[in-house]
Order: sequence, then C-alpha cells, then structure tokens
Amino acid sequence: QVQFVESGGELVHPGGSLRLSCAASGFTLAQYAIGWFRQAPGKEREGVSCISNDGATYYSDSVKSRFTISRDNAQNTVYLQMNNLKPEDTAVYYCATDLRSSHRYCSGYKYWGQGTQVIVSS
Repeated sequence: QVQFVESGGELVHPGGSLRLSCAASGFTLAQYAIGWFRQAPGKEREGVSCISNDGATYYSDSVKSRFTISRDNAQNTVYLQMNNLKPEDTAVYYCATDLRSSHRYCSGYKYWGQGTQVIVSS
C-alpha cells in the first residue's frame, strides 16, 4: 500500500535552513504528483508545495521564493528545501499523494505520511 516516511525535521533558528525528505513505497513514485503539507498547532493543514510527475511545481504564497520542492524518482524520494525559515513555519510537515499525475495546486490529496516536526525558534 501507499506509504511515506518523512524525515529531516528539527529545531532551527530563524533564518536557518532545513531539507525534509519523503521516502515513498508501495507505488511507482515517478507516475504521480507528490505534495508537502503542514499543520501548525490550532490550525488547519495547508498545502505548502506540490510537484507533478512532469516536474511542474506549485508553492503557496507564504513559502514562495524560500522553499524548493524536488523529486528523485530513482530513489523514490521527494525533498523540500526550506531556506530563510521563520517562526511561522513551525508545524508538522507531511507528504502526500492522490495518485494522480498533476499537482492540482495541492488539492484533494488523500494518502498521508506520519509527518516530521519542524520548530523555528530562537
């Protein structure tokens, strides 16, 4: 079945960088769009960035120009490079798919990983 294992989350100072990894199994990563989502305490989960199977990308306005999504189909892994982190980026970050080819602006995703915690604090 579809499974994701996210990693790379940790405590980082404002202005710092992190790279999150999402290892996928149970399906052929290369065929599908994958997304990164986050949920902060007391807030709804939101789409951060999603990438289509052809490499087309979508970013939310809050992370545009700071975050970069990429995929390594040979390694069945999707990455999220996060630069210039801000306290408001603090959240649990999840990767997901809806087993469709297009990123669809991060809407309608339904297969989720367990998440990795990112804390941005001085």
